[in-house]
Amino acid sequence: MQQQPPDDDHSAPRHPGPLDGLRVLDMATLFAGPLAATMLGDFGAQVTKIEHPLKPDPSRGHGPSKDGVGLWWKHLGRNKRNLTLNLSTPGGRDVLLKLAADADVIIENFRPGTLEKWGLGWEELSAVNPRLVLARVTGFGQFGPYSTRPGFGTLAEAMSGFAAVTGEPDGPPTLPPFGLADSVAALATSYAVMTALAGRDRTGEGQVVDMAIIEPMLAMLGPQILWHDQLGYVQPRTGNRSANNAPRNTYRTADGKWLAVSTSAQSIAERVVRLVGHPEFIDEPWFATGAGRAQHADALDEAVGGWIARHDADEVVAVFEKAQAAVAPIYDVRDVMADPQYRALGSIVRVEDEELGPVQMQNVLFRLSATPGAVKWAGRPHGADTTEILAELGLSDDEIAGLREGGAL
Repeated sequence: MQQQPPDDDHSAPRHPGPLDGLRVLDMATLFAGPLAATMLGDFGAQVTKIEHPLKPDPSRGHGPSKDGVGLWWKHLGRNKRNLTLNLSTPGGRDVLLKLAADADVIIENFRPGTLEKWGLGWEELSAVNPRLVLARVTGFGQFGPYSTRPGFGTLAEAMSGFAAVTGEPDGPPTLPPFGLADSVAALATSYAVMTALAGRDRTGEGQVVDMAIIEPMLAMLGPQILWHDQLGYVQPRTGNRSANNAPRNTYRTADGKWLAVSTSAQSIAERVVRLVGHPEFIDEPWFATGAGRAQHADALDEAVGGWIARHDADEVVAVFEKAQAAVAPIYDVRDVMADPQYRALGSIVRVEDEELGPVQMQNVLFRLSATPGAVKWAGRPHGADTTEILAELGLSDDEIAGLREGGAL
């Protein structure tokens, strides 16, 4: 069935999401664990965000804010109800076990041993719910010499080999200016959770997901380990160039804009050099492979970059598209929000927010033709749903008041 393009109301859920009925407890902070829970919530999972009463998720204070309201949280906390709970108190522990008894998934990122210290380890959680999936997201995993170290995405970007190959050849290793490792780990965690749930469907039993943030980044870096194992090869920093093909770089146009060109396929490389007026390259023996072209990147960049520098960006894109050669403008966020392709896909969604009014953010990750996901609401205030959630557990007003007095809420 051919999928139809989305209409203008990209956020309106017309059908139950494919994960409708899945209950997820998000006890994680900054950023991989919570983002994994967001991804599940985007497709219908009922996500409850659990935060400390006095120490909210630090993402609420990260980055720019408007009128004292953190904007990062509006994205990370979307499609989640919010509950405050101090897990280190007896009352908080008891409430968490009640929630766990009816949950499908718990996502946490405390240091290894923390849940066990509170009497909330896998032994206790699986005792109240043998079908539970517990996703434990940490920098270095649950065991090994680094397991107790503080772990953040930056450390994964450094230790995975990513930073070592990123940057100019004569420059320092370069870290990304956003949470790359956390985002990759979030994707991996949501995949791991769904894999564990599929296993539960066959066995009837849940299990523990041990997600070390250093590992998904390692997996994303391609065959570097195989190259080193078999050839002793260590990939160097090459800037915007690739060691595997050329021309591949960013090029500045006559009107001062930047474009990216890729020629991973041989046919595309041939189209590009014809387009820029250098078909003679095609007859060179080295042009026949990506690796051979990469060894002659200086000559190819001079030819492609020189031609692009004499033309405005719109003209370059039009000529490349006509020739079916691969080119793209280098966007900042303003360009993304104005781009007709993103608009056609519904990649940016507008939702109403009780604190800020209408806000725009990225839509769900992909489109499903029969059971699409949706952004139903942006991140809610700290503890906004605490009383409602506890009442749904069967706690009376007096019991909720007692928990507050005892510091559990």
